[in-house]
Amino acid sequence: MTRISRWLAEHWVMGVALLVLGYLFLPIAVVAALSFNRPSNRLSYDFNEFTLDNWRNPCASSEMCDAVLRSVQIGFLATVAATVLGTLMAFALARHRFRGRSGLNVLIFLPMATPELVMGTSLLALFVSGGVPLGFWTIVVAHVMFCVSFVVVTVKARLTGMDRRLEEAAMDLYAGEWQTFRRITLPLVLPGIGAAALLAFSLSFDDFIVTNFNSGTTVTFPMYVWGAAQRGIPPQVNVIGTAMFGVALLLVLATSLARPARAGGQRPPAP
Repeated sequence: MTRISRWLAEHWVMGVALLVLGYLFLPIAVVAALSFNRPSNRLSYDFNEFTLDNWRNPCASSEMCDAVLRSVQIGFLATVAATVLGTLMAFALARHRFRGRSGLNVLIFLPMATPELVMGTSLLALFVSGGVPLGFWTIVVAHVMFCVSFVVVTVKARLTGMDRRLEEAAMDLYAGEWQTFRRITLPLVLPGIGAAALLAFSLSFDDFIVTNFNSGTTVTFPMYVWGAAQRGIPPQVNVIGTAMFGVALLLVLATSLARPARAGGQRPPAP
């Protein structure tokens, strides 16, 4: 009994963590299971019969695949723009001191703290008052608006935790500013930039509320799912969701496996 109590005392934190992770991943497991399901009718979500037809023909509905492609395009454009702008802002806030820096740090968190309903209606009022037609590009602008803050926070955290002595050592070895940035600073910050880009793409691809206010007649994947729920969601939707989760998981695993490989390799050449 004493041995069991000691084991529980030493491992209870791990047990709680596993329970929380199981709770978080349970809906994903259900979606993955339903992607192999042939429902009895369009309005049924119970597991009726195992099938691979959903994966063999994920584009059973051309409207759904068009919506997925449109969401990927919007997510890519919004991610590129938000990552570039957010990285530049993070470098400015972390490396430079200027008037209004403290206030700007507070303003960066406002889009993250603002309810999406408020942000969506505000952007809609801005576009309508400016005579901008709603559609593909208004969605891109809206997504860049709320993705920038997440990029800034992620990249800034990476910059804050970086050892500045590595850059100082490179400059002591007669490396120029650009050479130091290219061979020391950028490789160290690149994992944070990559994480910020993945987060921005996920937020853009997943967004519904802001998109619904500023989309006009453009239909993205979340909007298609919302509309299809009224007449029965096709099982291929679960295939798309499972595939997106699988791609994100593979990217995270590849990054985690590549990091020890780089750490165990040869030292980078001196600048």
